[in-house]
Amino acid sequence: MSKDIKVALVTGGNRGIGYELVKQLALQGFKVILAGREPETGHEAVQKLKESNLDVSFVLMDVDNQESIRQAAITVNERYGTLDVLINNAGVYLEENKKLVAIDPYILERTMTTNFFGAYHVIRSFIPLMEKQGYGRIINVSSEYGAMSDMSYPGVGAYKLSKFALNGLTRLVAAEINGDIKINAVDPGWVSSDMGGPSAPRTPKQAAESILWLATHGPEGPNGGFFRDGKRIDW
Repeated sequence: MSKDIKVALVTGGNRGIGYELVKQLALQGFKVILAGREPETGHEAVQKLKESNLDVSFVLMDVDNQESIRQAAITVNERYGTLDVLINNAGVYLEENKKLVAIDPYILERTMTTNFFGAYHVIRSFIPLMEKQGYGRIINVSSEYGAMSDMSYPGVGAYKLSKFALNGLTRLVAAEINGDIKINAVDPGWVSSDMGGPSAPRTPKQAAESILWLATHGPEGPNGGFFRDGKRIDW
């Protein structure tokens, strides 16, 4: 495959912010892999985008399942042999209106499994494709709830902890990687989606635009940062 063709993968890409990220990357000329755990909805999303002549394909991946992630990485390697952009977008919000120590532990465990460990295993499985070419851009879709300052306020404890851990993962991986591989976290804001609800003020397109600049910045760009609307924010 030509080195001029860039390959991107988006987890949870069949709806909401993820779908818009897939669409916008494809419009920028990327070959985009829409990763999802539901084949039917994933293929439907891909077909819709292909009707607009966008270069999009589907790969089955459940971020809660390490073997599923490993198999997806094998598929991408066999199909493309490279990966330039990885966006960890898949996530869950399972909150109960209770104190953290009073919620069902399953809520915390499930949230951490998807929002933190899912991203960790995806990075771990796909970063070798970036390392062999010495280039890559990884974006972790986080939240303002993941900032340390937000830990001083009660509520949505499981979600907060998962995004706080994701931010920590971002900084640690940034300190460990070599070559022109950059990893950053981004807060897309409150977005009108299945997770954000219909009253949220931002559209998925606006959220995608606030994220995608991190997918294409040059070697002088940021690494290990936390951003909102292109501006670095405190952890």
